[in-house]
Amino acid sequence: MTTPTELYETHRELLERAVQAAHERDYWSAFPESPSKSVYGEDSAPAGERAFTALLGKQFPIEVPGAVGTVSTERSPFGIELGVSYPKADPLALVAAARAATPAWRAVGPEGRAGVAAEIIKRINARSFELAHAVQHTTGQAFVMAFQAGGPHAQDRALEAVAYALAASTRMPAGAAWAKPQRGTDPLRLTKTTTVVGRGVALVIGCTTFPTWNSYPGLFASLVTGNPVIVKPHPGAVLPLAISVQICREVLTEAGQNPDLVTLAVEQPGDGIAATLATHPDVRIVDFTGSSEFGNWLEANARQAVVYTEKSGLNTVVVDSTDDYKGLLRNLSFSLSLYSGQMCTTPQNLLVPRDGIETDAGHKSFDEFGSDLAAALDKLLGDPKRAAGTLGAIVNEGVRGRLAEAGELPSVVHPSAEVAEEQFPNATIRTPMVARLDAADEKTYTREWFGPVSFLIATDSTPHSLEIFVETVRAHGALTASVYSSSPDVLAAAREAALDAGVHLSENLTGGVFVNQTAAFSDLHGTGANPAATASLTDDYFVTGRFFALQSRHHVPAPEETNA
Repeated sequence: MTTPTELYETHRELLERAVQAAHERDYWSAFPESPSKSVYGEDSAPAGERAFTALLGKQFPIEVPGAVGTVSTERSPFGIELGVSYPKADPLALVAAARAATPAWRAVGPEGRAGVAAEIIKRINARSFELAHAVQHTTGQAFVMAFQAGGPHAQDRALEAVAYALAASTRMPAGAAWAKPQRGTDPLRLTKTTTVVGRGVALVIGCTTFPTWNSYPGLFASLVTGNPVIVKPHPGAVLPLAISVQICREVLTEAGQNPDLVTLAVEQPGDGIAATLATHPDVRIVDFTGSSEFGNWLEANARQAVVYTEKSGLNTVVVDSTDDYKGLLRNLSFSLSLYSGQMCTTPQNLLVPRDGIETDAGHKSFDEFGSDLAAALDKLLGDPKRAAGTLGAIVNEGVRGRLAEAGELPSVVHPSAEVAEEQFPNATIRTPMVARLDAADEKTYTREWFGPVSFLIATDSTPHSLEIFVETVRAHGALTASVYSSSPDVLAAAREAALDAGVHLSENLTGGVFVNQTAAFSDLHGTGANPAATASLTDDYFVTGRFFALQSRHHVPAPEETNA
């Protein structure tokens, strides 16, 4: 057995570097994002694929408190048979098991818990290729994206959460000697200890598009701050989180802890386990990524818990002018296409003055801009193999339905087209759809169209665009915003507008950084300042609500009392 304290010493350098990186906010990554054999080893890729294949068509090897039958709900967007089944847990048994495991975990202390968490993340990283296949075939992400976003990028976000949780929970000293001077006599002396106590049972509700990237921060922030965690995957994307929970339980057992500190809650669609657990009086922390509808319900009904939600919103691009027109079109077309727009950060509303914009290629009318954007999309996605690697597959019927509905709008600038994938002929792959709207069509563009659906919206002017941007984001939320302008005054106005709207802003992205991508340890994801999320990944607010600091104190005997 390796104790939590020993694991902390093993990973001390990594943890200290992570805390430093979170403070500096410069580029740093603990886990290489390239799925290259030169980075991960000659056999890592085939071994990972073999490990994934070995799981198909079988019951997943994991223990669950109060298991009552099995569940098999996943269907690959790429059309292969998965057939993995999981034990179905009784929600009350999960909560009881989590509570029973808590006292020993509390006694470990923040450093020991961080050491265990770091060991878990390192082992997750060692299974990145296996996880990449699991993410690909449950979410529809292309393999390279599944490896990066579902693997190293998610692991970096996990480590970032550990760093913030460790820093916050050790900010107050565990012990202190207190002496208050007294006139004419010895000081009053007390010894005081402070213990970090978790808030209670934590529930992580996973999503179907980024099951690891979105779930790891809450999982590890809660674990390091002393809370047991129940992981409730989306029925369409269970396997990536089942593997992650399996690793958590293995490391906890080896560290002499109760593995029920992390458990898996799998359900049939419609069972409502998430709502049952989220409103249980002993569940005191809820992390959720998904629809605004259920996120809003959690915020309103899980009143006994602190609720961290990340929902979709009206991600907005304000186009005023540019001195790199080709770069703008190239960057924006990729942002609309990546993973078929099935990212909570993909732009939906593109606000452009109806009189057009000034560019380094001359004045471009509103219609010309629309035509040029459509041409940039066709150029990017013209080769089917490259298109499939960028788009991935459509994850579910909800996305397909919205895409079909949007295609019936009267003014389509870029229609969605089917893309064939040789390797996976049964995959549903679609290019983005862009429709033209007027600023008056707010009934359409103030609705969330999650998926490859965007709107080119004609406004009266750039100030009008900024006004719409602030109003719609404040009312409906957004996770990203972007502005293109060669005017310092417009950029300054856009920054103020973003502050009023409560959303992060990207300015003039024309190179290899895209508005729908964020880097751990540097970029904040979500703000809590608009309805799309209640906190940022990752900041102090995201971790401090997960624990309390409780104090104990006692008198220190005077020297004569000790001698007696």
